[in-house]
Amino acid sequence: MSRRKDIIDFGAARDFGAHVFKVYIPDRPGQPVRIAEYFGFRGGYQGIPTEEDRVHLRYPTWKLIAPTAEEAFNARLKEAKLGTARWHTGENLVDRILGRELCVLAWAAEEADPDQVSVICRTWAAFRPEERWWLFLRTVAASGRPEDRGKGWRRALFFALTDGALAIPELRRPRPPEPDLSDLPLFASAP
Repeated sequence: MSRRKDIIDFGAARDFGAHVFKVYIPDRPGQPVRIAEYFGFRGGYQGIPTEEDRVHLRYPTWKLIAPTAEEAFNARLKEAKLGTARWHTGENLVDRILGRELCVLAWAAEEADPDQVSVICRTWAAFRPEERWWLFLRTVAASGRPEDRGKGWRRALFFALTDGALAIPELRRPRPPEPDLSDLPLFASAP
């Protein structure tokens, strides 16, 4: 069997028991998109859950980040000479490494407004994969569940990836000219 046939969706191994991420995209836009880590054979053993939700993302936010993730992942899959994929409703399987990167993007964008999401997507795309992995490991250790929204490293990701683009400084009026202070009577020579 060729290597391409062993892969499904976004680089996920077709093998039973593979460690992958699952992205559940609802068929109705009012429901959240759910990203979960499926631990495969390791799940259910020594306290490791079979599957653990990582983030529940509002559908409109998902629609904004999905093209960025799809483009980045497909470029990497092409580089590895694997088939490319598209997001579809239902369950999407994602390679565990790419899934970690997707979580970083989703965590940063989960509380952002649409203008901020575009900045987050550009910043995330500029990171190297290793940087995204590091951010995932830091974040998941302390705040890697859906109920941790807006806390700890997840909040830090939001600020790091918006890169200070939140506040547009107000234009201030120019400072009025000051009078020449050397002409004050205090400094005048004595008569």
